[in-house]
Amino acid sequence: MRILVVEDEIRLAETLGELLRREGYTADLRHDGESGLDCAMSGIYDMMILDVMLPKLDGFTLLQKLREEGSALPVLLLTAKSDLQDKVRGLDCGADYYLTKPFEPRELMACVRALTRRHAPRTEDALAYAGLTLDRATFTLSCGERSTRLSRKEFDICELLLSSRGQVVTKEQLLLKVWGYESDADANNVEVYISFLRRKLSFLHAAAKIRTLRMVGYVLEEEA
Repeated sequence: MRILVVEDEIRLAETLGELLRREGYTADLRHDGESGLDCAMSGIYDMMILDVMLPKLDGFTLLQKLREEGSALPVLLLTAKSDLQDKVRGLDCGADYYLTKPFEPRELMACVRALTRRHAPRTEDALAYAGLTLDRATFTLSCGERSTRLSRKEFDICELLLSSRGQVVTKEQLLLKVWGYESDADANNVEVYISFLRRKLSFLHAAAKIRTLRMVGYVLEEEA
């Protein structure tokens, strides 16, 4: 799961990011409200940890704008303020939970697990298309009696292509969803991993192929 941390205290933001990564989450950090809102609206995150006191755009306003745009992204508000009025305002703006600084890491992670569990869409254990089966639990891609293990990024790309089968997935979408905003990865990285996946599809003798649409992106479709 990918979590967005919007916190202007650099050291705290980095600590939160490291804590989340140790627990197996992917974390992106932003340090002001405007960039935080832009990222939150991208649709690539499963949750946001949001500080109230932010430069450019405060957390309350950010959250209100996010909800006005129809986003249901789970949000955990962080603040040094413990006044009841601030808590009420945060919840009224659309926060899912409220945590007052300072807090214990175990308490924070319990909140994260609760929110991601509560809001996680129900997904099948496996994705299937054109004879291919992707096992989400084991990162195994199989076709007939053949199977192969995928690396994390191969799995993420394959999952996105299978979920969007028949529809174009752009390089920009792959970069954002697989590598994230803070990565230095570029289109060449996408092409390399698409090449890896194509070799594995060939090994599996799969009828599904990844077709390149020049200057647009990729589409997974069944070969006639």
